[in-house]
Amino acid sequence: MTAAPEELSPRRRVLLDAALQVLAAEGLRGLTHRAVDRRAGLPEGSCSAYLRTRKALLTALAAYVAADLAADVAALAAELAELPVQVDDVEPHVEATGRLIIGWLEHPELLLARQELAIEAARDPDLAEVLGAARAALVEVVDGILCARGKNHGPERAEWLVASVDGILLAALLKPSAERADFLGGAVAQTLGSLTAEE
Repeated sequence: MTAAPEELSPRRRVLLDAALQVLAAEGLRGLTHRAVDRRAGLPEGSCSAYLRTRKALLTALAAYVAADLAADVAALAAELAELPVQVDDVEPHVEATGRLIIGWLEHPELLLARQELAIEAARDPDLAEVLGAARAALVEVVDGILCARGKNHGPERAEWLVASVDGILLAALLKPSAERADFLGGAVAQTLGSLTAEE
């Protein structure tokens, strides 16, 4: 089992940060132990000393990225818990969730790494399990907003909304950097607007 972020040694954290940067810049094909060593500025063999196989590297990196997502979602859940729950006004909940999603755009390398790992997870059940837990936490938060609005249709609708946001984030990354914020802001507002729309 991969250590939680607070349990990571400084060297392991440096290696995983470097691996994230390599994955974002060069994709899965470019993610090698040597590439991670070079990006981290460490002697050759450092990465393989901690993560001996490519599978170990990918799994540790997926856990690292998932932990970052989980921390963001936990912070959002704590913020939402402080807000009043009113069936006729969940706009503050929607705005807080939108801020989180738009804030992810400030770290495009993390978004790119998540996308790369998500694609690989479609072929790797171990990666899917690691990333799935973090995704489930976000679905739970969105489902809580829906329930507060009196739309308790089960978690499927929340999962659809999260999947829609995933697609929006990917589309934003395909835009020129100067256009990303405006595109994402409008698309997220439109998508999350379904949380408050009358049926």
